[in-house]
Amino acid sequence: MTILIIILVVLALFVLITYNSLVSKKHKVAQARSSIDVYLNQRFDLIPNLVETVKGYAKHEKEIFEETIRLRTSYFNSKDLDEASLLNSKCNSILAIAENYPELKANENFLSLQKSLSKMENQLQAARRLYNIEVTDYNTKLNVVPTNIIAKIFNFKEEKLFEIEEYKKENIDINI
Repeated sequence: MTILIIILVVLALFVLITYNSLVSKKHKVAQARSSIDVYLNQRFDLIPNLVETVKGYAKHEKEIFEETIRLRTSYFNSKDLDEASLLNSKCNSILAIAENYPELKANENFLSLQKSLSKMENQLQAARRLYNIEVTDYNTKLNVVPTNIIAKIFNFKEEKLFEIEEYKKENIDINI
């Protein structure tokens, strides 16, 4: 009888420790995702200034500016990383437009915004790497024995890694 009680206590402790470990890892994933969101918000807060600066030089690119502002609003409402990817794509389009306007590239406001965006992008890349490390650690924990049993009992689900957008995987054709 005593052996049965000891086994049940050890089993209960194992379940408790494993459950708490999974909860802790899940919170680390959420924190890492939140860091991405913070950097995306900072980056996207620069967008109106960037749009206004470029708009004066590239009046005929109006649809890109309008789409960028629409995506920014949509992202702030949804906080969806897929929306963020689309918005990043539009930001890159605006920066590409600037390449066609030498006087814009020399504009002090534009240069300052470009530096700020570059800094944000570096911080965002670091946050994405950290997020993927945390997700990999969490997902690995979910799939190893015997933790996977506890994870299934308490309905822990795998998290998705942050992956690069398909358009960024393609080679860029630059005509010089």
